[in-house]
Amino acid sequence: MTIDTSGSLTFLGGAGTVTGSKYLVRTPRASVLVDCGLFQGLRELRRRNWQPLPVSAAGIDAAVLTHAHLDHCGYLPKLVKDGFTGAVYATPETIRLAEIMLRDSAHLLEEEAAQANEQGWSKHRPALPLYDAKDVERCLEQFVELDYGVDAEIADGVHCRLYNAGHILGAAWAKLTLDGASAASQPSTIAFSGDLGRPRHPLLRPPEPFDGADTLLLESTYGDRRH
Repeated sequence: MTIDTSGSLTFLGGAGTVTGSKYLVRTPRASVLVDCGLFQGLRELRRRNWQPLPVSAAGIDAAVLTHAHLDHCGYLPKLVKDGFTGAVYATPETIRLAEIMLRDSAHLLEEEAAQANEQGWSKHRPALPLYDAKDVERCLEQFVELDYGVDAEIADGVHCRLYNAGHILGAAWAKLTLDGASAASQPSTIAFSGDLGRPRHPLLRPPEPFDGADTLLLESTYGDRRH
């Protein structure tokens, strides 16, 4: 998908299925990944976590996380394992929650691999986890806090601002501003809803209103029903 003349958008997950959210924004000067989630659910979906991405992890300059659920952040240690060395931008609350979620995920993956080796039900010898605790700790070192409403240049010519999404603590919807392809061209904007909460919640503030963008990616999990 082309975003004006400023760049392109590639869906690496989160399309055709609910989980595995990964959206790659590329410009002539940078590559940014918005969300980096695990595929979850049926076995055929989980197998997709083992398929190599169609892009080099080392070639991605930065990542942005909308929130700390595993279908949005759980693949990040694998990305780091495969060579990603860029910064991961998220709200402070998302970072704290991601520490818990990713460490627990690694523990479960290691436990599953150990069980497969003990019981011999894996075709791999030995069975290995998708990532382990060391990969998670390396990943956590790459997190950078980005508060709501703060504009940050996260890669060459790519700015990011996070807004409260009201989904869980620290959840955000993100707006990227991409510099024009030339000095004479206008910047373009692309917004990612992440997962949105509802206007009235006893514990969370309502989502901040959407103020417009050239391109909008909007979640639609419950788009065909009342929820």
